Amino acid sequence: MTNDLQQTRSSKPVAIWLLTGVAMIIIQVLLGGITRLTGSGLSITEWKPIMGTLPPMNEPDWNTAFEKYRQIAQYKYVNPHFTLEDFKFIYFWEWFHRLWARLIGVMFLIPFIVFIIQKRFKADMIRPLVILFLLGALQGLVGWIMVQSGLGDSDLLYVSHYKLAIHFILALGLLCYTFWFALQLLVPENQFTISKPLRLFTGWLIALLALQLVYGAFMAGLKAAASAPTWPKINSVWWPENTRSYGDHYFSGVSFLFDHPLVVHFFHRNLAYLLTFLVILWYWKALKTNGTSVFTKSKVLPLLIVLLQVVLGILTVLNVTHQGYFLWLGVAHQFVAMLLLLSLVWMFYIIRGPKTVNS
Repeated sequence: MTNDLQQTRSSKPVAIWLLTGVAMIIIQVLLGGITRLTGSGLSITEWKPIMGTLPPMNEPDWNTAFEKYRQIAQYKYVNPHFTLEDFKFIYFWEWFHRLWARLIGVMFLIPFIVFIIQKRFKADMIRPLVILFLLGALQGLVGWIMVQSGLGDSDLLYVSHYKLAIHFILALGLLCYTFWFALQLLVPENQFTISKPLRLFTGWLIALLALQLVYGAFMAGLKAAASAPTWPKINSVWWPENTRSYGDHYFSGVSFLFDHPLVVHFFHRNLAYLLTFLVILWYWKALKTNGTSVFTKSKVLPLLIVLLQVVLGILTVLNVTHQGYFLWLGVAHQFVAMLLLLSLVWMFYIIRGPKTVNS
């Protein structure tokens, strides 16, 4: 008993460090959402890990950065009306997004060194820590590859929605992995609720939510909300009428399922309805499950969060023509989506099957 208490105390600073990382990753994802919604992602045309920490410090430096932006397709075909002040606005969000990523790196590295000196890391923590580091490095690499694809001689006006989705899902994977690691250090086994069917149900909900989040990234990447700012119907119909073309774009094979803005919009909405129904069903089953006090107090969270998420989704779509409202409703919608994901990961952690108690 004494040894368990000492182990919990020694692991608690590590868990707090990890939860701080969870909070910072959430902020980073939200900054990424703002960067996308404001069209800021291609405003910085260079990657300077050290020197890029500071923004341009004087007018000549700002003019140089603006001139580099004026060479890419986004400026030429989307923002030729931009003044230097307009450029400074979008530059800020991309710079802040990159700066926060650097701060996450510093926040990881300094306590990591301190904890090594204090010998707080146990043998079973080494592998998760290595995976955590690799996931963070991969996320930074994918982020730069994504931005690089829209620079230089590229004719892309915005970053590919596929690359955006990969960047987004990797960030959420890093978020969930960090959260899970922290839970392993904080939640004792006597707080686990044993229910194999409910755990399996929770796993399927997470899988469905992951698909929904991919379509959410497609929505942002294709600016699909603006294609149908109506509810409950999509531009007066329930199913997009012409799925083989959209404007000057034509779709072959099954590409319309992922590239057609109205079809993407349709799937995102209806996956939300399906997910909401299943969470209600999950909650009904959870009410019939005998569990620990932690389970009893927190089982309502997925239901409350998913209902809030639906309301925010509807408001976001209906306010797409009001740029100020749309931006912050979109950010709130993304934030609540992460809360929903974390709530389901939490439930998946504390609900165990008979053979998973020690895992």
